[in-house]
Order: sequence, then structure tokens, then C-alpha cells
Amino acid sequence: MSLMITEECIACDACRDECPNNAIEEADPIYIIDPDYCTECVGHFDEPQCVAVCPVDCIVPDTDNIESVEELKLKFKQLNEEE
Repeated sequence: MSLMITEECIACDACRDECPNNAIEEADPIYIIDPDYCTECVGHFDEPQCVAVCPVDCIVPDTDNIESVEELKLKFKQLNEEE
């Protein structure tokens, strides 16, 4: 499952620098997570780094983009092949 940023976002920029897949983009007025690039840090870390650093806890599962751990691993592999 991809993650999403809720309207409680304060646009502090902490999450964007932590994302290993560059899935987080600045938008107006809050940041957004591109579900095509979000792997919830599967393949990189044990937990999503954006969630760990968010000072207002506004990063939650995106129920419109449900993926299994296996699907996230496959996405990680595909994203890293593109580099």
C-alpha cells in the first residue's frame, strides 16, 4: 500500500529528504506522495522513513492504492532497474 499525506501537513520538508524513491513532491499547500514511486521504504528500510520523521503524523496508508509486501518488493526492484 502506498502512503499519502493528509491535510494536516505543515510542509516542513522533513519527509521529502528522507524518501529513498523520490516519491514525495512539494505541492500547494501540502506535499504529495506519488503512489507509482512509493514502496513504503520496502527494499531500503524496515519502516517508512517519511512516517518516522513527520512531526505532525500526517502520513497514513493510502486506501486507494493497496499493495502487498510482494508487490512493493517488485516495485522496488523495477524502480532500481530504471536507475
